[in-house]
Amino acid sequence: MSSENVGPLERLLNALRYSRQGLTQAWRCEASFRYEIYVLIFALPSAWILGGGAVKRALLMGSALLVVVVEMINSALEAVVDRIGPEQHELSGRAKDMGSAAVFCAIVLALMVWLVLLVE
Repeated sequence: MSSENVGPLERLLNALRYSRQGLTQAWRCEASFRYEIYVLIFALPSAWILGGGAVKRALLMGSALLVVVVEMINSALEAVVDRIGPEQHELSGRAKDMGSAAVFCAIVLALMVWLVLLVE
C-alpha cells in the first residue's frame, strides 16, 4: 500500500511503532544511551521537586531530555557512517567526532541550566 493511501490514524500508529523500535534499538545497542537514561530517571523527579515553578521545571527537564535526543541523533549518524563501510575515512571520522561533540555540548548545556537555576 502506498503511503498516500494511508490514513492519519495509521500514520500515527506507524510513527509510534517506528519510534518504539528506535528506542528499543538504542537501549540494546548504545551503552551511552542507557547511561543517559539512568541519569534521566534521577533527573526528571529531581527537576520536578527542585524546580519550584513551571518554567524552572520545564527548563530542568528539557535540558536533561535534550541530552538523550542529541545522543539518539548521534547514534543514528554513527550507524549510517558505519553502514557506508568499515574503512577509515577522514570525513567519517569528522562526522562521528562532531556527533560526539554535539552530545558533549548538550551535556554542558544541561549542567549549566541546572547550576544556574538551582544556585540562584
